[in-house]
Amino acid sequence: MVKQLREKTNCGFMDCKKALQETQGDLEAAVAYLRQKGIAVATKRAERATSEGAVWSYLGPEGTSGVLLEVNCESDFVAKTEAFQAFGAALAAQLAQDAVADVETLLSQPWRGQPGLTVQEYLNELIGQIGENIRIRRFSRFAGQGPVAAYIHFGGKIGVLLELKAPRVSEDLKSLARDLAMQVAATNPLAISREELDPAVVAQEKAVYEAQARESGKPEKILEKMVHGRLEKFYKEVCLIEQPFVKNPDLTVSQLLNEAGTREGGQITVSRFVRYQVGA
Repeated sequence: MVKQLREKTNCGFMDCKKALQETQGDLEAAVAYLRQKGIAVATKRAERATSEGAVWSYLGPEGTSGVLLEVNCESDFVAKTEAFQAFGAALAAQLAQDAVADVETLLSQPWRGQPGLTVQEYLNELIGQIGENIRIRRFSRFAGQGPVAAYIHFGGKIGVLLELKAPRVSEDLKSLARDLAMQVAATNPLAISREELDPAVVAQEKAVYEAQARESGKPEKILEKMVHGRLEKFYKEVCLIEQPFVKNPDLTVSQLLNEAGTREGGQITVSRFVRYQVGA
């Protein structure tokens, strides 16, 4: 009977044994008992900090949709466990099918992995099994006409989802999108282009460069050139299309996209990207 209960709930031996004792050997009552226990544990642990975790991705078979998901827990040890990893992978796959708007809505959805439970109810059970607070932090879902790719880096600590705007979807373009997702993971750009940068960020950088330039004591015209040069360098560091391509630094990402457009017979641009880093 203990074995059956463990198979149904994934709970530990002693927890299952106690549940059966408390319910006089009634298997279904024992399942309900363990679920209630999971809710109690989840409530007790809800305020505990969750600074560890992992990022998962899921790509649709058609190559034009994808999901990026971050789930947090308390320790890196738990983040690497099979149960935690399986939950994240299954949830990312579910998000690819369920177009929910936010985490709150997601938690109320039926959990596809176990009929009869919501995502929140299953999460409560998982918290009870693992013994740590677990929190679905955020997710993004892309679905359009262009190639979508994902890249997971550093054992799931960083993840990127990126979409291209292109005349068609091909294996070469999927590969290009993945290379650019890898670039975003490595370089952490603030925007696709300088036009999309937050003006407040640019103004702050410019103010710093102006203050540094004034300390040199050089004439005003030279100061303007110094500030302009430093801003240009800043743009090349934080704007994706102005960065050197990581696989071939002789090309900028913009030049790479232009070359791909020539081969594919149409303009290719980066439509959007999102980058998650656990704890950031």
